[in-house]
Amino acid sequence: MLASATISDFRRSIKKYLDRVNRDRETLLISRGKDKAVVILSLDEYNEMLTTQHELSSRRNQDRLDQAISNMRSGNTFQKELIEP
Repeated sequence: MLASATISDFRRSIKKYLDRVNRDRETLLISRGKDKAVVILSLDEYNEMLTTQHELSSRRNQDRLDQAISNMRSGNTFQKELIEP
């Protein structure tokens, strides 16, 4: 979900906005008048974006993910025992 605020509103209520970004996993767009807008997102969201970018960074990775999704949808899966609980 994308929320937005002006820079003035953000300055007045910075804690409220940052808490909301973390709690609700919400992306915050801060408009800055004539300057370019800024986006704030939680560290968890940022890390997930980097992970997704890495997973899709090569054709080989994309093919492996597509095959895994296809296997799951067709029920062609198996379980493995964990080495450690």
